[in-house]
Amino acid sequence: MADTLARPFTKAEMDAMRRSASEEAPDDGRLQHAFWAKVKRFGRQLPFIEDLVSAYYCMADPATPRRVKLVLVGVIAYFVLPTDAVPDVLPILGFADDAAMLAAAITQVAGAITDTHREKARARLAGGEG
Repeated sequence: MADTLARPFTKAEMDAMRRSASEEAPDDGRLQHAFWAKVKRFGRQLPFIEDLVSAYYCMADPATPRRVKLVLVGVIAYFVLPTDAVPDVLPILGFADDAAMLAAAITQVAGAITDTHREKARARLAGGEG
């Protein structure tokens, strides 16, 4: 499984992610609103919240390469969208699939998430502006 996560995406996988992002993901404003609403609602319960918010700031950074943005939009949309492999309302298990998707995405783009993105995430989660 680790080999699968470390390999680059194939053209077919990239095409599928592009289709999914354009067909299923809410538009940018709705995605942003839905993301912050869900973070506010469940954030303190999620052990991976800092990584998720760091990924959000990386996705929003104009310097982030397009491929990385596509991966992060996909994982953030998966976190936000109500259609989920395991419903988020289930205690403990509800966010296990979200955490797995986030871990897989971060493995693919880890070098793009900078200390600045992480600092912004920490500041936002601490109640400051990010």
